[in-house]
Amino acid sequence: MSPSPDVQFLALLVHRGHLDRAQAEPLLADLKQGASLDALLADHLGWDTDKIARLRRTNAGEVPEIPGYEIRGRLGSGGTADVFRALEKKTGRVLALKVLKESCARNKATLAAFVREARLLERLDHPGLVKCFGVARHAETYFSKLEPIEGSTLLELLDHGEPFAEEAALRIVLAAAEVLAYLASQDLVHRDVKPGNLMLTHEGRVKLIDLGFAATQDAEKAAEGSAVGTVAYLSPEQARGGAAADLRSDVYSLGVTLFHLVVGKLPFESSSDDEILRMQVMQSLSSPELKGRDFSPHLQYFVEKMMSKDAELRYQSWDELTGDVRAQIEGREALDFDAAEPGEARPRAPRRRRKF
Repeated sequence: MSPSPDVQFLALLVHRGHLDRAQAEPLLADLKQGASLDALLADHLGWDTDKIARLRRTNAGEVPEIPGYEIRGRLGSGGTADVFRALEKKTGRVLALKVLKESCARNKATLAAFVREARLLERLDHPGLVKCFGVARHAETYFSKLEPIEGSTLLELLDHGEPFAEEAALRIVLAAAEVLAYLASQDLVHRDVKPGNLMLTHEGRVKLIDLGFAATQDAEKAAEGSAVGTVAYLSPEQARGGAAADLRSDVYSLGVTLFHLVVGKLPFESSSDDEILRMQVMQSLSSPELKGRDFSPHLQYFVEKMMSKDAELRYQSWDELTGDVRAQIEGREALDFDAAEPGEARPRAPRRRRKF
């Protein structure tokens, strides 16, 4: 026997973070005795009728209701926010609305980071960053208005295909490094560089997304033993915790990204985050995947230098890194009359590897 619509809706409310399991269990018991879910939500949780009606209309907030906007489909979903294509009725322009999940909006630190990211993007201006046109709130819904980007993250492409060809990967890394250099010129480090935060548009352009962890280069150190960023891409100093914001940590994370792009897997893998953190700190990069395939010695050099355990041995500036990578790309172009135009991630590639 299938569960009643009210039981299914209660499960959806839990799934989308509007209430937790401990709150739902007594309601479920009353539902099985024939009680009305709307009445239970009002009596037990103090929800007003407008909130309950809105959650019903929007399938527990799966599709937001924001006055002045016509939602035209979901573009993506992350841990803290969903992104929707929307028509702004007043101007007629199509935007991407990044909507903070209601469960996350109740966390003061998460909400503050969401607003801060939007305001950062409002003042920054680089073709490799998503343009932001403001952050706003309607009722319990917080959202930012962004330039719509058609494409996929590099992680999505890796998950659905083969590794990238060396030339394509180098062009992507060069484009990403140029954006990170711009951030550095604005006294910012990204602190969460990874394939999931790099988008490749349908036109072959690279966009760096998600500035939620971005910090000024002189930002105070994180608490000892804490780490900021995504475990698999953390530099050793980040993995140890207590590290101040430093562009050389972004260099390391971009090196891990380059390895992931061309090899198709991470250099350090484990089912345990603690074990990965230990490997980032203690275990030297072993790269038989780089040396046993048809990669150039230059690629091996880039990965090993970018991923040095000692920050002093990595590239010390983005100009130094981009100069080396650009010289390698231009050198290959001199031998390849069919190479892509500068700025595009579309070089010729061996048949067995991804090409753009």
